[in-house]
Amino acid sequence: MPKDNYTYDEHTSPSEMRLPLLPLRDVVVFPYMISPLFIGRTKSISAISEAMQQEDKYIILATQSDPDKENPTEKDIKKIGTVAKVLQMLRLPDGTVKTVVEGKFRGRILNFNPNESFFEVSVALLDEPTIGPHEKEAFTRNMIQSFEEYAELNKNISKETTENIHSIKDPAQLLYTIAGQFSFKTKDNQKLLETISLEDRLSDLIQLIKDEIVVLKTDQKIKNRIKTQMEQSQKNYYLNEQMRAIKKEMGADESEGDDLKELEKRIKKKKMSKEAAAKARQELKKLKMMTPMSAEATVVRNYIEWLISLPWYNRNKITTDIGKAEQILDEDHYGLNRPKERILEYLAVQSLMKKIKGPILCLVGPPGVGKTSLAKSVARATGREFARLSLGGVRDEAEIRGHRRTYIGAMPGKIIQSLRKTNVNNPVFCLDEVDKMSMDFRGDPSAALLEVLDPEQNFSFNDHYLDVEYDLSDVLFITTANTLPDIPLPLQDRMEIIRLPGYTEIEKYHIANKFLVPKQIRQNGLKDDHVKFSENAIFAIIRDYTREAGVRNLERQIASICRKIARAILKENPEKMVRVTKKSVEKYLGPPQYRFSQIEDKNQIGIVTGLAWTQFGGELLSIESVIMPGKGEFNVTGKLGDVMKESARAAISYVRSRSDQFNIDQKFYEKYDFHIHVPEGATPKDGPSAGIAMCVSILSALTKLPVNRGVAMTGEITLRGRILPIGGLKEKVLAAHRGGIKQVLIPKENEKDLKEIPQSVAKQVKILPVENMDEVVKHAIIVKEGESPYTEQHQQFLAKEATDTPKPIPASLKH
Repeated sequence: MPKDNYTYDEHTSPSEMRLPLLPLRDVVVFPYMISPLFIGRTKSISAISEAMQQEDKYIILATQSDPDKENPTEKDIKKIGTVAKVLQMLRLPDGTVKTVVEGKFRGRILNFNPNESFFEVSVALLDEPTIGPHEKEAFTRNMIQSFEEYAELNKNISKETTENIHSIKDPAQLLYTIAGQFSFKTKDNQKLLETISLEDRLSDLIQLIKDEIVVLKTDQKIKNRIKTQMEQSQKNYYLNEQMRAIKKEMGADESEGDDLKELEKRIKKKKMSKEAAAKARQELKKLKMMTPMSAEATVVRNYIEWLISLPWYNRNKITTDIGKAEQILDEDHYGLNRPKERILEYLAVQSLMKKIKGPILCLVGPPGVGKTSLAKSVARATGREFARLSLGGVRDEAEIRGHRRTYIGAMPGKIIQSLRKTNVNNPVFCLDEVDKMSMDFRGDPSAALLEVLDPEQNFSFNDHYLDVEYDLSDVLFITTANTLPDIPLPLQDRMEIIRLPGYTEIEKYHIANKFLVPKQIRQNGLKDDHVKFSENAIFAIIRDYTREAGVRNLERQIASICRKIARAILKENPEKMVRVTKKSVEKYLGPPQYRFSQIEDKNQIGIVTGLAWTQFGGELLSIESVIMPGKGEFNVTGKLGDVMKESARAAISYVRSRSDQFNIDQKFYEKYDFHIHVPEGATPKDGPSAGIAMCVSILSALTKLPVNRGVAMTGEITLRGRILPIGGLKEKVLAAHRGGIKQVLIPKENEKDLKEIPQSVAKQVKILPVENMDEVVKHAIIVKEGESPYTEQHQQFLAKEATDTPKPIPASLKH
């Protein structure tokens, strides 16, 4: 590097110079600061070597933006650095170089000069700005006071350093000297170097020192607290050792206290599995070696207590009297025949075999149909204890399996906790709302239930807290859910699904008459001779004031009537007998809250009575069709779902394909617009079972022939006119009976479901199974005597191929 580019000596700084550059990682060297540096990169060693060859030995030190970058470029190096003098250079055996440098001036890198061996840059020296005498004195005093406060807290600062600080008068030199005594972050040091204003740099340094003082005070406070705790622990240990020595001198047993002896006796007396007994003895041995006041001793003690308190082999004697069990189930619940049959089957097998694996039953049904109360009845009928765990909102896998003992406050899962409460290992265990679990970062509780609810695995259930196997195979698990799709498929696979449909009106009447009314009379302080509910009154409450699958709202309405009667009796005559009739229900409960569909007043064109299923029961579904001159547009309204809309299109396609047989203009779809509407447009509707009703409605509108108002129908239609089976037949027929319908057309394939229809309803409603649309039209469309909606040719075909009346219901399916 040529010398004539700049001139300077030891006391005057040159204004601009060309110097080798040494990039620094995670360190900033200030002016007036002597610092050792270890150099390993080839370019950096070349730069130091070049500086050592010059007479002045100057080099510029600049910090890298990214310290992890091995080969920095011009963009990676800060523009403000320190011009330093190399005082010493020593090559080490491993090829690296140790050097000592002394910061001289601040410098700005103007540009990088071409040089392949090392970075060579043009540097402009930055003069230190001056400040007023008063500001200088204030900043100097404040900096020295802050440094002295820090030095009192940090014993690594020597007195000589503090005295040296007092001797410096120049504020810039004082700034750099003090900053060199701290381990500030690289970005903070770089800011102290880069900031132009001296006042701003002095303010920043004072703030950094104060922050370090706060951190140091907090650190010392923590250390003092830990030291105090350790001293207390050592003191407790020393006192415990003294107590042991005193007991030894007095001849007392030092190895076991009375409580440990008692614990050991309980372990020996408790009947546990071999694994659990061995674990308890092992933990007791550890407990004897611990000081009683230690935290670990408490954890071990709690663990042993849990092992001892669990019902490893405690069992309830199961009732095998099937007649008595059936009586209890019938006392508590009306209907629900399938779940009752399954419980009785289990009891029958249990009485023949000494041990069978407990079934895993899943009761699925809408709210209020008695799923949880049925589980309680099962416990009463079988003579078992009852445990219930609500899983609604559970999202932590540890709720099922427990926490490991390494966690503070760890406990077993809810399964083990519930068994401890019942104190038997064969209770009826109800896992309520199994479809309402969720999952998050803490795990998936439904996955943890897979082991609990698998009869092939739950004989060796492993709780994280116990860490020993526990046998759950004797537990009768009953889970409940509102909707099946919300239960994970692997969990469904481990359970026997039993569906509990919503109660029919007749079932609700019997439940209210036998259970709810007597219960509410008792709970409201009345007697049987105070209140009498008529049959019509109960049906009025069911139809006009409730709309539900279960009976919860029905019970609330009955309770409301009983409260009003109790008030009236106290006010008027305590011995008065009150009869609740259909008319008086409105007086107690106000105007009806709901309405149910009834038979139409007269036969009309385009209006057909369909049947629908809801979770609250069956409903009559009025379907209206009109045609008007137009261009063949087809509209379907009434908040219908996609499946129902597709059924409407299938119906009109069927009518188009058979237009020549129905005496309809074959181009009617080009001349008329069609509109199908299903009233109560705010209620969503979907499903394929209204297909034949839509087809009859369209056909009636096109032929101008009225539909028999006394006929209701349900069934899915195909493009060829076949009638496919549907679901919810029982509820639909009951809705037809309630609405005054005399005939119901059902798919032929649904004959098997007629067994579910109550005998009283089957006698009053004529149920006609049909196979195709020709049979439906024959019973639904009203024509004058001697006439037919078909052409003569098609009438002759029907006379040959079809029977005059639908096939009768087999005798085996009749009541």
